[in-house]
Amino acid sequence: MGFIIGLLTIFMVLDCLVLILLILVQLPKKEAGAGLAFGAGATDALFGAGKGNVLTNITKYAAIAFFVLAVLLSVLQSNYYHRTTSEFEKSLANPGKIPAGAMAPAAAPQTPPSAEATPVGTNAAQAAIKPATLTAPATTNAPAK
Repeated sequence: MGFIIGLLTIFMVLDCLVLILLILVQLPKKEAGAGLAFGAGATDALFGAGKGNVLTNITKYAAIAFFVLAVLLSVLQSNYYHRTTSEFEKSLANPGKIPAGAMAPAAAPQTPPSAEATPVGTNAAQAAIKPATLTAPATTNAPAK
């Protein structure tokens, strides 16, 4: 939805630039100045007595496209920004639909033997030889049967 809004916004900006260029290129009619303000013969200029040239037709269609894009973009943005839940909230609500591999368990970090802590004043060879600890067998005071 966001991509469509961005694309239509780009089309609207391009339409605005085309409209600006078309309006600036066209020459005004000689009788459309004061007659349009006071109504003397302005109905021909307002409602189109003649067919007009190519520039006026392109301007008309570009203006229609501008207004259609403006209304369409306002409706799309209103629906897009006023929705009740986001895509993230929807994914939280449906935890069973997590893609495989997205939540793979991490392996325990392996520590190299050289990274083990050695006591101060001993080298690695002495630290590797550990004294054997003697443990006495566990005795229980359980009665014999």
